[in-house]
Amino acid sequence: MSNMYDWADYYDLTQRGLNGDVEYYMDQAKQAGGKVLELGCGTGRITLPLAQAGISVTGLDLSQKMLDRAKAKAEELGVADSVRLLQGDMRSFDLGETYSLIMIPFRSFLHLLHIQEQMKALACIRKHLAPGGKFAMNVFVPKIQHFYEENEKMSLRGTHRMENGDEVAMWDYTRYDHFQQLAEVTRIYERSNAAGVMTERVTGRFTLRYIFPTELHHLLRLNGFKVTQRYGSFAKTAFDASSSELILVAEAL
Repeated sequence: MSNMYDWADYYDLTQRGLNGDVEYYMDQAKQAGGKVLELGCGTGRITLPLAQAGISVTGLDLSQKMLDRAKAKAEELGVADSVRLLQGDMRSFDLGETYSLIMIPFRSFLHLLHIQEQMKALACIRKHLAPGGKFAMNVFVPKIQHFYEENEKMSLRGTHRMENGDEVAMWDYTRYDHFQQLAEVTRIYERSNAAGVMTERVTGRFTLRYIFPTELHHLLRLNGFKVTQRYGSFAKTAFDASSSELILVAEAL
Protein backbone atom coordinates (compact mmCIF):
# COMPACT_ATOMS: atom_id res chain seq x y z
CA MET A 1 0.00 0.00 0.00
CA SER A 2 1.40 3.38 -1.00
CA ASN A 3 1.49 6.76 0.67
CA MET A 4 -1.52 8.78 -0.52
CA TYR A 5 0.80 11.61 -1.55
CA ASP A 6 2.48 9.42 -4.16
CA TRP A 7 -0.59 9.99 -6.36
CA ALA A 8 -0.13 13.70 -7.05
CA ASP A 9 -2.45 13.79 -10.09
CA TYR A 10 -5.33 12.21 -8.20
CA TYR A 11 -4.60 14.45 -5.23
CA ASP A 12 -4.87 17.54 -7.43
CA LEU A 13 -8.11 16.31 -8.93
CA THR A 14 -9.84 15.47 -5.65
CA GLN A 15 -8.36 17.91 -3.11
CA ARG A 16 -9.71 21.32 -4.07
CA GLY A 17 -9.39 22.78 -0.59
CA LEU A 18 -12.00 24.51 1.53
CA ASN A 19 -14.37 27.23 0.43
CA GLY A 20 -12.50 30.54 0.38
CA ASP A 21 -9.18 29.28 1.73
CA VAL A 22 -7.01 30.47 -1.18
CA GLU A 23 -8.49 33.97 -1.01
CA TYR A 24 -8.09 34.05 2.77
CA TYR A 25 -4.40 33.09 2.72
CA MET A 26 -3.81 35.45 -0.20
CA ASP A 27 -5.23 38.28 1.93
CA GLN A 28 -3.04 37.28 4.87
CA ALA A 29 0.02 37.26 2.61
CA LYS A 30 -0.73 40.69 1.18
CA GLN A 31 -1.28 42.13 4.66
CA ALA A 32 2.03 40.65 5.83
CA GLY A 33 3.84 42.71 3.19
CA GLY A 34 6.95 40.55 3.06
CA LYS A 35 8.25 37.08 2.38
CA VAL A 36 5.88 34.15 2.88
CA LEU A 37 6.63 30.52 3.79
CA GLU A 38 4.04 27.78 3.27
CA LEU A 39 4.65 24.51 5.12
CA GLY A 40 3.05 21.42 3.61
CA CYS A 41 2.65 23.20 0.27
CA GLY A 42 1.79 20.00 -1.62
CA THR A 43 1.31 20.58 -5.35
CA GLY A 44 1.15 24.36 -4.92
CA ARG A 45 -2.59 24.95 -4.74
CA ILE A 46 -2.01 28.02 -2.55
CA THR A 47 1.70 28.69 -3.12
CA LEU A 48 1.40 29.23 -6.86
CA PRO A 49 -1.46 31.80 -6.78
CA LEU A 50 0.64 33.79 -4.31
CA ALA A 51 3.58 33.70 -6.72
CA GLN A 52 1.27 34.79 -9.54
CA ALA A 53 0.25 37.78 -7.41
CA GLY A 54 3.89 38.86 -7.16
CA ILE A 55 4.38 37.72 -3.55
CA SER A 56 7.79 36.35 -2.59
CA VAL A 57 6.84 32.84 -1.51
CA THR A 58 8.65 29.66 -0.53
CA GLY A 59 6.87 26.32 -0.37
CA LEU A 60 8.20 23.41 1.67
CA ASP A 61 6.87 19.85 1.59
CA LEU A 62 8.01 16.41 2.72
CA SER A 63 6.86 14.66 -0.49
CA GLN A 64 9.15 15.01 -3.49
CA LYS A 65 6.42 13.70 -5.80
CA MET A 66 4.08 16.48 -4.70
CA LEU A 67 6.85 19.02 -5.21
CA ASP A 68 7.61 17.66 -8.70
CA ARG A 69 3.96 18.23 -9.58
CA ALA A 70 4.11 21.75 -8.09
CA LYS A 71 7.22 22.55 -10.13
CA ALA A 72 5.55 21.36 -13.34
CA LYS A 73 2.54 23.56 -12.60
CA ALA A 74 4.83 26.50 -11.85
CA GLU A 75 6.41 26.07 -15.29
CA GLU A 76 2.97 25.97 -16.94
CA LEU A 77 1.93 29.15 -15.11
CA GLY A 78 5.18 30.97 -15.89
CA VAL A 79 6.18 31.49 -12.25
CA ALA A 80 8.94 28.89 -11.95
CA ASP A 81 11.58 31.61 -11.53
CA SER A 82 9.68 33.48 -8.82
CA VAL A 83 8.80 30.70 -6.37
CA ARG A 84 11.05 28.47 -4.23
CA LEU A 85 9.86 24.89 -3.79
CA LEU A 86 11.90 22.91 -1.28
CA GLN A 87 11.83 19.37 0.03
CA GLY A 88 11.89 19.42 3.81
CA ASP A 89 10.27 18.51 7.10
CA MET A 90 8.22 21.09 9.02
CA ARG A 91 9.58 19.58 12.24
CA SER A 92 13.23 20.29 11.50
CA PHE A 93 13.74 22.86 8.74
CA ASP A 94 16.40 25.58 8.81
CA LEU A 95 16.20 27.96 5.84
CA GLY A 96 18.54 30.66 7.12
CA GLU A 97 16.04 33.49 6.73
CA THR A 98 12.89 34.88 8.31
CA TYR A 99 9.39 35.44 6.96
CA SER A 100 6.62 37.96 7.53
CA LEU A 101 4.04 35.18 7.27
CA ILE A 102 4.38 31.44 7.84
CA MET A 103 1.30 29.39 7.09
CA ILE A 104 0.10 25.79 7.28
CA PRO A 105 -3.14 25.64 5.27
CA PHE A 106 -5.50 22.74 4.66
CA ARG A 107 -5.03 21.02 8.03
CA SER A 108 -1.47 19.87 7.27
CA PHE A 109 -0.45 20.48 10.90
CA LEU A 110 -2.49 17.36 11.74
CA HIS A 111 0.09 15.15 10.04
CA LEU A 112 2.24 15.68 13.15
CA LEU A 113 1.25 12.63 15.16
CA HIS A 114 2.88 13.34 18.53
CA ILE A 115 2.96 16.37 20.81
CA GLN A 116 6.76 16.40 20.62
CA GLU A 117 6.56 16.69 16.82
CA GLN A 118 4.04 19.52 17.08
CA MET A 119 6.33 21.36 19.49
CA LYS A 120 9.37 20.88 17.24
CA ALA A 121 7.44 22.34 14.30
CA LEU A 122 6.25 25.33 16.31
CA ALA A 123 9.82 25.96 17.51
CA CYS A 124 11.03 26.00 13.89
CA ILE A 125 8.21 28.32 12.91
CA ARG A 126 8.93 30.76 15.74
CA LYS A 127 12.63 30.77 14.82
CA HIS A 128 11.79 31.68 11.20
CA LEU A 129 9.30 34.48 11.98
CA ALA A 130 10.48 38.00 11.23
CA PRO A 131 9.88 40.62 13.96
CA GLY A 132 6.13 41.25 14.00
CA GLY A 133 5.57 38.24 11.75
CA LYS A 134 2.45 36.10 11.82
CA PHE A 135 1.70 32.39 11.79
CA ALA A 136 -1.58 31.31 10.16
CA MET A 137 -3.15 27.85 10.10
CA ASN A 138 -6.42 25.93 10.02
CA VAL A 139 -7.59 22.57 11.35
CA PHE A 140 -10.94 20.79 11.41
CA VAL A 141 -12.93 20.76 14.65
CA PRO A 142 -13.36 17.21 16.02
CA LYS A 143 -17.01 16.25 16.40
CA ILE A 144 -18.11 13.26 18.47
CA GLN A 145 -21.01 12.60 16.11
CA HIS A 146 -18.67 12.33 13.11
CA PHE A 147 -16.45 9.90 15.00
CA TYR A 148 -19.44 7.65 15.61
CA GLU A 149 -20.79 7.91 12.05
CA GLU A 150 -17.47 7.31 10.28
CA ASN A 151 -15.56 4.87 12.48
CA GLU A 152 -14.59 1.68 10.62
CA LYS A 153 -16.88 2.47 7.70
CA MET A 154 -16.26 3.08 4.00
CA SER A 155 -17.37 6.58 2.94
CA LEU A 156 -17.60 7.98 -0.59
CA ARG A 157 -15.93 11.40 -0.44
CA GLY A 158 -16.85 12.41 -3.98
CA THR A 159 -16.56 11.71 -7.69
CA HIS A 160 -14.48 13.84 -10.02
CA ARG A 161 -14.38 14.15 -13.81
CA MET A 162 -11.00 14.11 -15.56
CA GLU A 163 -10.26 16.10 -18.72
CA ASN A 164 -10.45 12.96 -20.88
CA GLY A 165 -13.90 12.10 -19.54
CA ASP A 166 -12.80 9.42 -17.08
CA GLU A 167 -14.32 9.58 -13.63
CA VAL A 168 -12.46 9.13 -10.35
CA ALA A 169 -14.30 8.11 -7.18
CA MET A 170 -12.56 8.71 -3.85
CA TRP A 171 -13.37 6.45 -0.89
CA ASP A 172 -12.11 6.63 2.70
CA TYR A 173 -12.09 3.95 5.36
CA THR A 174 -11.38 5.60 8.71
CA ARG A 175 -10.39 4.00 11.99
CA TYR A 176 -10.14 6.16 15.11
CA ASP A 177 -7.83 5.68 18.07
CA HIS A 178 -9.31 8.09 20.60
CA PHE A 179 -6.66 7.40 23.24
CA GLN A 180 -3.94 8.73 20.90
CA GLN A 181 -6.36 11.10 19.06
CA LEU A 182 -5.48 9.46 15.75
CA ALA A 183 -7.53 9.03 12.59
CA GLU A 184 -6.04 6.29 10.41
CA VAL A 185 -7.39 6.68 6.88
CA THR A 186 -7.19 4.19 4.02
CA ARG A 187 -7.97 6.09 0.83
CA ILE A 188 -8.99 4.40 -2.41
CA TYR A 189 -9.13 6.01 -5.85
CA GLU A 190 -11.27 4.17 -8.43
CA ARG A 191 -10.94 5.35 -12.03
CA SER A 192 -13.60 4.42 -14.62
CA ASN A 193 -13.83 5.18 -18.32
CA ALA A 194 -16.85 6.58 -20.19
CA ALA A 195 -18.29 3.07 -20.51
CA GLY A 196 -18.27 2.67 -16.74
CA VAL A 197 -15.43 0.14 -16.74
CA MET A 198 -12.94 0.50 -13.89
CA THR A 199 -9.48 0.98 -15.37
CA GLU A 200 -7.46 1.63 -12.22
CA ARG A 201 -7.80 1.21 -8.47
CA VAL A 202 -5.10 2.54 -6.16
CA THR A 203 -4.95 2.47 -2.41
CA GLY A 204 -3.00 4.74 -0.06
CA ARG A 205 -2.90 5.41 3.63
CA PHE A 206 -2.31 8.38 5.90
CA THR A 207 -2.79 9.21 9.57
CA LEU A 208 -3.88 12.45 11.22
CA ARG A 209 -3.79 13.48 14.86
CA TYR A 210 -6.90 15.53 15.49
CA ILE A 211 -6.64 18.37 17.98
CA PHE A 212 -9.30 20.15 20.00
CA PRO A 213 -9.56 23.97 19.93
CA THR A 214 -8.61 24.58 23.57
CA GLU A 215 -5.74 22.10 23.25
CA LEU A 216 -4.37 23.99 20.25
CA HIS A 217 -4.58 27.33 22.07
CA HIS A 218 -2.60 25.90 24.99
CA LEU A 219 -0.04 24.32 22.63
CA LEU A 220 0.58 27.62 20.88
CA ARG A 221 0.90 29.49 24.19
CA LEU A 222 3.29 26.87 25.56
CA ASN A 223 5.53 27.39 22.50
CA GLY A 224 5.70 31.16 22.69
CA PHE A 225 2.72 32.26 20.58
CA LYS A 226 -0.36 34.32 21.30
CA VAL A 227 -3.51 33.92 19.19
CA THR A 228 -4.50 37.28 17.70
CA GLN A 229 -7.26 36.22 15.29
CA ARG A 230 -9.70 33.31 15.43
CA TYR A 231 -12.40 32.46 12.89
CA GLY A 232 -14.91 29.74 12.15
CA SER A 233 -14.79 30.15 8.37
CA PHE A 234 -12.60 31.70 5.71
CA ALA A 235 -15.19 34.48 5.41
CA LYS A 236 -13.93 35.46 8.91
CA THR A 237 -17.13 34.57 10.72
CA ALA A 238 -16.87 34.12 14.47
CA PHE A 239 -15.69 30.78 15.83
CA ASP A 240 -18.41 29.15 17.92
CA ALA A 241 -19.87 25.78 18.88
CA SER A 242 -21.31 25.27 15.40
CA SER A 243 -17.99 25.82 13.57
CA SER A 244 -16.49 22.88 11.71
CA GLU A 245 -13.16 24.63 11.05
CA LEU A 246 -10.79 26.49 13.36
CA ILE A 247 -8.76 29.21 11.63
CA LEU A 248 -6.07 30.92 13.68
CA VAL A 249 -3.51 33.68 13.32
CA ALA A 250 -0.81 33.86 16.00
CA GLU A 251 2.21 36.01 16.77
CA ALA A 252 5.30 35.41 18.87
CA LEU A 253 5.08 36.53 22.48
